[in-house]
Amino acid sequence: MAEEHFKVLDGWRGISILTVLACHLLPLSPKAWHFNATAGLLGMSLFFTLSGFLITHFLLHKPGVMDFLIRRFFRILPLAWLYIAVSLWLYSADVQVWLAHLLFYANYTPLMIPKVTDHLWSLCVEMHFYVGIALLISLFRQRGLLLLPVLLVVVTLFSIYAGVHASILTHFRVGEILSGATLALIYERRRLSVMADIIGNLHPLLIAGMLLLSCHPAGGFLMYLRPYFAALLVGITLLGPAHGLSKLLEHRVLAYIAAISYALYVIHPLLASSFLGSGDTLQKYLKRPLLFVVLFTLAHVSTFYYEKHWIALGKRLSLSWNRRLCLEPG
Repeated sequence: MAEEHFKVLDGWRGISILTVLACHLLPLSPKAWHFNATAGLLGMSLFFTLSGFLITHFLLHKPGVMDFLIRRFFRILPLAWLYIAVSLWLYSADVQVWLAHLLFYANYTPLMIPKVTDHLWSLCVEMHFYVGIALLISLFRQRGLLLLPVLLVVVTLFSIYAGVHASILTHFRVGEILSGATLALIYERRRLSVMADIIGNLHPLLIAGMLLLSCHPAGGFLMYLRPYFAALLVGITLLGPAHGLSKLLEHRVLAYIAAISYALYVIHPLLASSFLGSGDTLQKYLKRPLLFVVLFTLAHVSTFYYEKHWIALGKRLSLSWNRRLCLEPG
């Protein structure tokens, strides 16, 4: 079965990375207005939602755990480990810091994270989810995916109980991935689901406004509902009728940005800590256009001349694994 491709999700991925880059590299407002923090939460909420949707959609159609893990690890690890190696070598990190990064538990040891790798907390959350969902499939087969909406509610209630609106700790932040996973389950049964009809008929501007408010500190209690608003907004473009937003999301510029988005995300802090990000406020922002040119160039090279080969190798290995399973007796 050919893998289904969702063009609108490419658009959301492009928007999510542009929003994160804007948060980290541009002054969006006076600090008291918290626009940068809002942009960061918005970008990561969309990113995690997309990840949860695509992972769950993949497992609904190809439930093999090893197939899934091989593909994801070969997608994530080659660039992440290369970036970690370069960054930690430059900053003369000790063994404990190396282990926390290479084994992806650095989000639980935040005091050990250098500035150039503090964004990798999100990869830790992703990797923990990969392992968790693989365990669910191993224990309960595809029925285990039906537990994901339950886990979403549990994480939300635990966050409310703990009073945590946003966190880099997996047990608080995984809700955004779980909301995307829940959306994938609704999408799978969209022709029989009343929920799919409800989502498809929501107004995107209304949900976008609620999502923005839930990403701002002024949102208060709504911040706990951020994963749900992100999933609803993405769901509208998957389950609703075609409209102007869908056409925008399918634009080829956003598709290209989406293609190089992982490299953009991983690489940008190291560039920002280099000469391209040095100087006083005026000097630093005068260099921003050059920083963006270098960043997009490196991301293009990484995506199409480095990561591409690792991804292809992962696919070959997963196919080989599946063929071997088919040949085994019983």
